[in-house]
Amino acid sequence: MADVIIIGAGPAGIFAGMELIKNAPELDVVIVEQGRDIYERGRSGDDILLGWGGAGAFSDGKLTLSTEIGGDLGSLIPDETLAGLIDAVDKVYLSYAAPDNIFEVDPDEASRISAKARLAGLVYVPTRIRHIGTENCYNILKDIRDDLDSKIRIMFNTRVEEIVVNEARVKGVRLGDGEVIDAPFVVAAPGRAGSAWMARQALNLGLDTRPSPVDLGVRVELPAVIMETLTSKAYETKFIHYSKTFDDRVRTFCMNPYGEVVKETIGDIITVNGHSWADKRTDNTNFAILVSADFTEPFDDPIGYGKVIASMANMLGKGVIVQRLGDLLSGRRTTPSRLERSMTKPTLEDAAPGDLSYCIPYRILTDIEEMLVCLDEVSPGVNSPHTLLYGVEVKFYSNRIGLNKDLSTKIDGLYVIGDGAGITRGLIQSSCSGVIAARAIVESRA
Repeated sequence: MADVIIIGAGPAGIFAGMELIKNAPELDVVIVEQGRDIYERGRSGDDILLGWGGAGAFSDGKLTLSTEIGGDLGSLIPDETLAGLIDAVDKVYLSYAAPDNIFEVDPDEASRISAKARLAGLVYVPTRIRHIGTENCYNILKDIRDDLDSKIRIMFNTRVEEIVVNEARVKGVRLGDGEVIDAPFVVAAPGRAGSAWMARQALNLGLDTRPSPVDLGVRVELPAVIMETLTSKAYETKFIHYSKTFDDRVRTFCMNPYGEVVKETIGDIITVNGHSWADKRTDNTNFAILVSADFTEPFDDPIGYGKVIASMANMLGKGVIVQRLGDLLSGRRTTPSRLERSMTKPTLEDAAPGDLSYCIPYRILTDIEEMLVCLDEVSPGVNSPHTLLYGVEVKFYSNRIGLNKDLSTKIDGLYVIGDGAGITRGLIQSSCSGVIAARAIVESRA
């Protein structure tokens, strides 16, 4: 038995646990995590996404200090409330030795970038970012793990099979081995890796949901000097484009100055991602270009769609495919000899040279090519034949679950938070969602 069960030890689950024991230390809190302890995790396979810290453990640790970016919590709570939560969560990261410096563009420079972007057909989104760095993010999560060790029960390598409910009241969880843990409160924080699992739970429990779009695209890599005028000021520069051909929403995401491209394993598929270190540099900058694929009836499985696209790339490249932009535009595959001649040297050395047009739909490729042309007007050199495209990058989000402002569901005692709720997209808002649910639980017991 327990007082509160938290499913998932990513940022949302961790911050829910910290907030619970801070405000109600007498509570018996159990975190159930299907992955391994952070001391046992590696940088390959399922360890990239599963385990203590979730996907955040090996991310480059961008804390986006804005209410407009990183999730949709602002659709449930007032903007000023969310801003206060972001500030509180940021202070927690700072207390665990996150760097003091914040990247942001001054208003005059932001106006100049915005004007140039508009002329290129882009919308510029100013950001305030605290960059922790991959190595520092991992260390912060280890320190948090040590602090919670004697205060919260943590079960690693343990999968929750189902959330147990009786007469619209949560009763606990059933584990993979059939064992049941009883608790009057359950906080589901399965993260993106658990998006398919959360969708099944929502269906079985009769929760109100609506499909979230799946973001499909590529990871772009180019010489860091091309983006230097932007990244030196803002670190991560966010642009949005609405394609001329299809009117699709296309965006840049997760920019990593002087970073490296990495593989990411989700179940039995391999996708691509990127990160950057605080104290180590490569010669390249990488970022994603993602197209939001939104579907209407009768199709309602965007997660399945994204997995099929990714599995096609895996079939063709036995993992991640890399292609020179010039080869893509010329309708030819990139071969090892052509890649060798590229002025951009790949940081993901075991990506297979190939042809992305065989696995990425024409519509999405067209959107990406249009976006590269627009970005080239803001940062000349982006649309170079030597720019590298890695595929595919896929961001899976759980179906958006019907939630109250405290992230509770229509089932009494059940809360759904983080990326698993389909409502957050980054470290800060994911962490905030854990705080919101924890405070609601403490208040309901008062």
